[in-house]
Amino acid sequence: MYALSLTNRKVLSTFIFASTLNLIVLHWSSTFVGSVPWIILAVGMSLFYLPLALVNRWGMSSYPLIFIILEEVRNRFPFGGFGWVRIAYTQSDAPFAKIAAIGGASALSALAILLGLILYQGLRREFSFITLLPFLLLFIPINLSVSAATNVLMIQGNVPQLGLDFNSRAKAVFYNHFETTQVELAKDSEVDFILWPENSVDVDPFTNEDVKQALNSIDKPLIIGAVLGKGNKFLNASILWGGELPPIYIKQHLTPFGEYIPLRSLASLISPYTDRVTDFEPGQSQVLFTIKDAVIAPIICFELVDDQLLHEAARSSNILAVQTNSATFGMSAESAQQLSITRVRAIEHGRNIVSVSTTGYSAVINHQGKVLQQTSMGTADTIRAEVELFRGQTPRDRAGDWALIGTLFVLLVVARRAYILRR
Repeated sequence: MYALSLTNRKVLSTFIFASTLNLIVLHWSSTFVGSVPWIILAVGMSLFYLPLALVNRWGMSSYPLIFIILEEVRNRFPFGGFGWVRIAYTQSDAPFAKIAAIGGASALSALAILLGLILYQGLRREFSFITLLPFLLLFIPINLSVSAATNVLMIQGNVPQLGLDFNSRAKAVFYNHFETTQVELAKDSEVDFILWPENSVDVDPFTNEDVKQALNSIDKPLIIGAVLGKGNKFLNASILWGGELPPIYIKQHLTPFGEYIPLRSLASLISPYTDRVTDFEPGQSQVLFTIKDAVIAPIICFELVDDQLLHEAARSSNILAVQTNSATFGMSAESAQQLSITRVRAIEHGRNIVSVSTTGYSAVINHQGKVLQQTSMGTADTIRAEVELFRGQTPRDRAGDWALIGTLFVLLVVARRAYILRR
């Protein structure tokens, strides 16, 4: 009876920890849809933390291993995963953030958790040097080199209003970006390409003649974020505009309950906004944009949390372009959190990243995760930058899936060896 009571207390304390973390981090999801979807999301994700209650049974040295396994589960399940609340994404300024380039975001999470374990062991005078061994991986060299540079003009055109109806006047959003681009090119037209954010063209530019003509009047390579129609579904697209058959990338990893509704009949009972979402259709492959020396891999918003997608994009490109739209989350913390995720991805894949939003934050981030330029929230702004193009791959990208396997193996060795020494 006592053992059962102790287990119940551990499960309860684990759930309180997890739900508090998720409720705080994911509060932005309630900005315009109310508290019910936010609470359901936070509580649902918290359930995936409950196996942590078993840690004492296997020893505290197993905590990092179990924690990372659970992170990886959340990163993949359900509905393609929701890895937003990943410890790694809080560590872009950590002195050991370089480990992301060696073992990926999972390794960065692992070192942060190991550091917590070291402090715990130190306070209990149970410290084991085996816990420090993974930090030696930071001495693995990362061999990247600059092959060239590209000049980019990033346009943050802003929207007429924040909220779910940000695109109710879609052509107004388009003209915000178009007119800002015209003003900037009149000042200085020496750019290699122009980057617009996701949803900057929320009418199909192939069928709307006004928009098509306006886009054709821009005589520089222009990457836009557009919504295309396909029957009774939509496509979230990044397009290198120009010519009869411009290259088009279709977003592959769609946002569940944002761009499509899983379990629609059940979801409609929870939120009245469900009926306002028309399902998007996902793309099936990566498409690269080549502009002079730049080989650009477009990443659209939520795709930032997809490990495999980022891995494939970085291996085939020399610069990453993130297009996002934060208008549906107002002035909340969502945009700042996404910027932090982007910084970790830059370190992980050894690529400079240009990230542009309709409303902010837009930023230029170097391959070490440092923000070189950044706009403010909720305003129209632009960024001009000369961005270096990198050749070579980080150890994480050369290893592929073995990076995660290696991380889990190292944590297993730490847990097992610490357990044996303790015995």
